[in-house]
Amino acid sequence: MKKFNKQILIGLLAALCTLSPLAGCKNSSAVSNPAAQTAASDSTGTSGSSKYKDTIQIDVFDTQANYQGVQSGWFGKIVKDKFNMRLNIIAPNVAGGGDNLFNTRSAAGNLGDIIMTGSENGRLLNTAKAGLLLDLTDKIKNYKNLSAYPKALEMVKSLVSDGKIYAIPSKVSKQSATTSSDCNDPTYGPYIRWDCYTAIGSPEINSMDDMLNVLKAMQQKFPKSDSGKKTYGFSFFKDWDGNIMNNAQMSNLYGYDLNGTRFLLVSSDGKSRQSVIDENSYYITSLKYMFKANQMGLVDPDSTTQNYDTMFAKYQDGQIFYSLWPWLGQGAYNTTEHKKAGKGFMFAPFKNLKIYSNGCSQSGNGYVIAVGSKAKDPDRILDFIDWLYSPEGVESSCTQTTGSCGPKGLTWEMKDGKAVLTDFGKKALSGAAIDVPSKWGTGTWKDGISALNYTAVLTTDTDPNTNLPYNYTMWDSYLADNNTMLDTSWQKKMGAKTTMEYLKKNNMLSIAPGNSYIPEASGTEVDTICNQCKAIIVQDSWKMVFAKNQSEFDSLLKHMQTTVKGLGYDKVIASDQKIADNLQAAREAASK
Repeated sequence: MKKFNKQILIGLLAALCTLSPLAGCKNSSAVSNPAAQTAASDSTGTSGSSKYKDTIQIDVFDTQANYQGVQSGWFGKIVKDKFNMRLNIIAPNVAGGGDNLFNTRSAAGNLGDIIMTGSENGRLLNTAKAGLLLDLTDKIKNYKNLSAYPKALEMVKSLVSDGKIYAIPSKVSKQSATTSSDCNDPTYGPYIRWDCYTAIGSPEINSMDDMLNVLKAMQQKFPKSDSGKKTYGFSFFKDWDGNIMNNAQMSNLYGYDLNGTRFLLVSSDGKSRQSVIDENSYYITSLKYMFKANQMGLVDPDSTTQNYDTMFAKYQDGQIFYSLWPWLGQGAYNTTEHKKAGKGFMFAPFKNLKIYSNGCSQSGNGYVIAVGSKAKDPDRILDFIDWLYSPEGVESSCTQTTGSCGPKGLTWEMKDGKAVLTDFGKKALSGAAIDVPSKWGTGTWKDGISALNYTAVLTTDTDPNTNLPYNYTMWDSYLADNNTMLDTSWQKKMGAKTTMEYLKKNNMLSIAPGNSYIPEASGTEVDTICNQCKAIIVQDSWKMVFAKNQSEFDSLLKHMQTTVKGLGYDKVIASDQKIADNLQAAREAASK
């Protein structure tokens, strides 16, 4: 084991100015933060089908998880049966404090037995240098699923100074860089309660302002939720705020994203860039739009204090009309019963949309999984990680956002040589609260979903077990059943079977070629400035959305711009411009 280097740690803790990654949800209530503990043997627990005699509980430090505690339910049982292992998930999203928890655990010399985190801006380099990660270089060759992605392994080797392998990237793929990594729905897009929209006459939506008028009309016609609570157009939460207010996502509707940069929005084709604090940037435009929505009474007043789970429950109740992401509204409300009744969230476009979509990358992306240097039984942990990248692991690791098909025999089966959902699968994957059969464990399907929120392999890739994508929504058998009153209402008006078909037909998709570039460290000075600036930007952004009037909004905007400029914001932007240059070069190379 490497000696823990405190001098290196000082650099590590200063290099944590990274955008909090967009993560999908797991709709489970957070439990209290269990006491930190290393993997420990439990002689009382055994598993008949596992080659491992003793049960161990391991700590999983997971920056994308939205649940904290021991993994339970059917996924927990699979892991227990196969590896005689329990997963104790430590989630900064739930524990609060963002990078503070990373810093605290790093300073103690033990992030966890498994670490899932971003590698941007030198985080992987510095974490490895600090002796927090296990060197996997000589071990990887023994794991057939991990070694099946050589470009991904080469990419992580390039991120550290000694050329060793300390982690494995997520979202690896065998598809081309210019193929969208999205399935039937993009990651971002304007999704609204389609039944409420048709009930007000399906007025034309030419702009985002038109969208506000539509949402207001929906609120007036449907002032109460399914349980009788007041309805709103929007509901926000702070859990995923990073360098900016994460809910201010309008840039993604026009082909821009913070892709490895801190405060620089970059178009998918690399031809245009915007500083987030510029008056006419899509970020400030988003804040203006959200401010206007609040002035119209369309924003849930609980937005400043609630967490993701609380907000998700409001979508389940039909209290909110607009979904920031397709998987949010649809995952919460589009149950089989609702869809049969013609109720649910569907894509509602307006003119000039250019929805940002990441292309596939054979190198994966910057979010990685690693083994802690102090992990007990690292070979067993590597067995588990290798399984996550296997066809069975990808199928079983579905979340409410990835769309993978779940375990064979539970949610799907082969019939006449074709993969089809079981009756249980149709109910469970539609969002219904349904208990799993006793042989699969206890509790509901939802409660047993993998809390890791980790996509090892893109679900648009081909599953060798079915010769179809891992994502069941792309199966012919699923699309043939996609004929509920809600589906047919939308398809008739839009002239397309799926959202992605509509986007492609109407040239509304903007694909950023997948590539292997991961931003390098920017230096302590830039990182320190970034941390100071992002605190101001996030704080003032929330205040701007809920400003009393236009005068207060303008004053807060000026305060944000002036304050961060005084802190040295332009130095971060200069660093971001270099990152954007390197990113564009990588995209062009990957496209050839």
